[in-house]
Amino acid sequence: MVDKWRKVFQSGKVVIGALHLPPLPGAPLYKGKLLREIATYVVKEAKKLEEGGVNALIIENYGDKPYRKRVGPETVASMTAVALKVSESVNIPIGVNVLRNDVLAALSIAKAVNAKFVRSNVQSGVYVTDQGLIEGEAFETQRFKKLIFADDVLVLADVFSKHASPLSSRSIEDEAHDLFFRGLVDAIIVTGPRTGLPPSLDDVKKVKETIQNGKVLVGSGLNLYNAEKLLKECDGAIVGTYFKENGVINIKKVEKLVETVRKLR
Repeated sequence: MVDKWRKVFQSGKVVIGALHLPPLPGAPLYKGKLLREIATYVVKEAKKLEEGGVNALIIENYGDKPYRKRVGPETVASMTAVALKVSESVNIPIGVNVLRNDVLAALSIAKAVNAKFVRSNVQSGVYVTDQGLIEGEAFETQRFKKLIFADDVLVLADVFSKHASPLSSRSIEDEAHDLFFRGLVDAIIVTGPRTGLPPSLDDVKKVKETIQNGKVLVGSGLNLYNAEKLLKECDGAIVGTYFKENGVINIKKVEKLVETVRKLR
């Protein structure tokens, strides 16, 4: 798993910049904007992140709230079209996250656009969410990767997913252990309770100690002020909302955070 990781991210602390897509066709908030216009906007934001020094990008249908457990074909088609434009416009790896938890759709898009990783918000266990109960699909994910010849696509999976509560009363260590060693994910993501809030330092430490040499990422709430503390205990972070100002990415904020992370490598 480490070798696969290095092929995508090289070494050192990783900063993955999140590209939050505006509402896409089929979403309740979609207002009929042409897909090529959406793609043009997203590519512009992607280039800011790349210029700011992030190691990779992850594209997610953030604007499609309220989310469904599984998305429709219109979402898959739209995300593929936008992701392909991004892939052709940057020189860093890209990943895909299909909200709320459609990892098979994410893998399909990744295969189509040569993305290198996907994020699964619920990969094992059962969680209560605002979409109802979501069950992990570790077996289905690994089987589907084989089916479409996507063994090289990394699966980054959340433990104690944000905006969700596990049905079990197991510890975060037990959940992380099974997610990594039985679910066969390539990295574990630790988040706060909701978007924009960081995880506890204690949770990050526990997960990292549990999976030994496995990769652990902070998945929400990382900023210039807590980056040194959190990243000393893990391998990188996915950063989205912190990079934004008035709804768009501020390259200066990207550069400052990336510079802070580089000092920790």
